[in-house]
Amino acid sequence: MTLHDGRPLAGPGRPTPARGRRLSRALEVQEAVKELIVRRGLAAGDPMPTESELMQELDIGRNSVREALKALQAVGIVDIRHGFGMFVGQMSLNGLVDELAFHSRIGPQDEQSHLAHLIEIREVLENGLAARLIDRHGGANLVDLLTPAREVLDRMDAEALVGAVSPETDRLFHELLYRPLGNPLVGRLLGAFWQVFHQLSDELGAPDETPAYVARKHRDIYTAVVAKDRDAVEAAMVAHFAGIRTRLARLRSD
Repeated sequence: MTLHDGRPLAGPGRPTPARGRRLSRALEVQEAVKELIVRRGLAAGDPMPTESELMQELDIGRNSVREALKALQAVGIVDIRHGFGMFVGQMSLNGLVDELAFHSRIGPQDEQSHLAHLIEIREVLENGLAARLIDRHGGANLVDLLTPAREVLDRMDAEALVGAVSPETDRLFHELLYRPLGNPLVGRLLGAFWQVFHQLSDELGAPDETPAYVARKHRDIYTAVVAKDRDAVEAAMVAHFAGIRTRLARLRSD
């Protein structure tokens, strides 16, 4: 079998570009490597064939293989560990984080800024997740299910007494609050939002709220969820995100 330009790219099960779509040579090689991963049933973290094995199985040159692997590494599909080998990459949103942070820096500094949009999306997402948590576990004892989140709130209180609530503790609370939903992508997505805000922390400036206020606003979210009070959840979320909206407004006015 050959590529559209006549060059071979052999291998059973090789994907064929959709009719009317002409992939570049580089993209065709990348697609072939991805198809090989799927065909062999490899999962994240599994070792991949060596460069030489890929060259032989796909019938392509070393430079083409290396260029494809480098491109796939950039998007997290391949993990190249020098001295150890190549592995199927773990799911990562790092590319999304960097892109959002960058465009938030260069976007228009008004109410339509990328960061303002991101805050809105996160608030809507967390309201929806809290509602789903109440719906799915409304008949269960949410206090027991959310014991890990409550323990993080206690840590927040302790941190507030001696200084600031750490970003890591803040992030952990939100991750543990929705863990009973059993959706592993929730933590990754919320973590991506958190990383964007962390990268932009210098631009946003110091928060206006006291550490005790920050801890209390998080506890209000928890209390509303365990009470299964949707209106209280929404009010607590608005209060929770009010601080960063104030900082963003101050940034735009400077």
